[in-house]
Amino acid sequence: MEGRVDVVIVGAGFAGMYMLHSCRQAGLSAIVYERGGGVGGTWYWNRYPGARCDVPSLEYSYQFSEDLQQEWEWTEKYATQPEILRYAEHVADRFDLKRDIRFDALVTSITYDETTNLWTTTLKDGEQTTSRFVVSAVGCLSSANRPRFTGDETFSGRIVHTGEWPHEGVDFTGKRVAVIGTGSSGIQAIPIIAEQCDHLTVFQRTASFTIPAHNAPLDPQYVRSVKSDYSTFRAKNMLTRAALGGDTPTGTSSASEVSDEELDRVLSERWAKGGLLFLGGFNDSMVNKASNDRVANWVRDKISSIVRDPQTATLLQPETVIGCKRLVVDSGYYETFNRPNVSLVDVSDQPIERFTEDGIIVGGTEHPVDIVVLATGFDA
Repeated sequence: MEGRVDVVIVGAGFAGMYMLHSCRQAGLSAIVYERGGGVGGTWYWNRYPGARCDVPSLEYSYQFSEDLQQEWEWTEKYATQPEILRYAEHVADRFDLKRDIRFDALVTSITYDETTNLWTTTLKDGEQTTSRFVVSAVGCLSSANRPRFTGDETFSGRIVHTGEWPHEGVDFTGKRVAVIGTGSSGIQAIPIIAEQCDHLTVFQRTASFTIPAHNAPLDPQYVRSVKSDYSTFRAKNMLTRAALGGDTPTGTSSASEVSDEELDRVLSERWAKGGLLFLGGFNDSMVNKASNDRVANWVRDKISSIVRDPQTATLLQPETVIGCKRLVVDSGYYETFNRPNVSLVDVSDQPIERFTEDGIIVGGTEHPVDIVVLATGFDA
């Protein structure tokens, strides 16, 4: 079967849905091919415990429709995956997007014919569509990175990936769990899994800088204030370096020049507020090595003040510059390592040797495991 449209869009996440809406507004015919069973993109696939956005909800939302901005009610400062997925579903229904979206449709090839100036998109089932334009809206969080380990085929337990989380969930009750990876997904999942399982072993290769979210229900008065002039709220955000946090100005001082007391005051305030704007306390944290070093060392000291075991605290302190990799926003991550049922295994010098039927071996020591959670990110 072959069809013809103006635009083929690959992916029905936030970008794909907006592209479909924009094509309609421009009078173009379009179809979206989505390999999943619903809209939402990364929020459709990433259903692991603790999954939530690290951008404030009132900013992590569409702005093409004032009616949509006014009618949708976010419940928390940082929305959870289920709430974001409900929002995506609402948008798809509100603007009747699903009539032009094909779900469970995996694109296997896209070719261009220079004689006709047309693209041909082929699906796994053999269906083909020709179009003038093709828009890839698959994003960078769509292809799970699933590393293979020696002996993993002999492991008798269960292996799950945060980016391909079972829709029915995973029951950790009474289980010995391993989480491999301490990036964004691992840092979000670890505190929740630790509360549910019998014992959690975290395998860490590289420590990440993470800042507390201090998440809370949204203040209705603040929401009314934003919605009363959403356009100005958006415009203020666009004037910032990160296009968010327009109501939290960047500091005007150099972190390399202020006193220790002033450094501690500014960073303590930012830490207490939480979120990605932590690095905005000073005006040169990302461009002045001396300033970056002071900020990074402050965070390392903060980790030591939270994590009671000195050896564990040291392992959790990143050795890199702060901000070189996107900050993670967490909910009780460092505090989790004070729990008696949580242990940290460093695999930076001694990598995982192999899986056994009942566990994972590192440095000759076997760690008994029933469930392995691969928090190993994406092939981005």
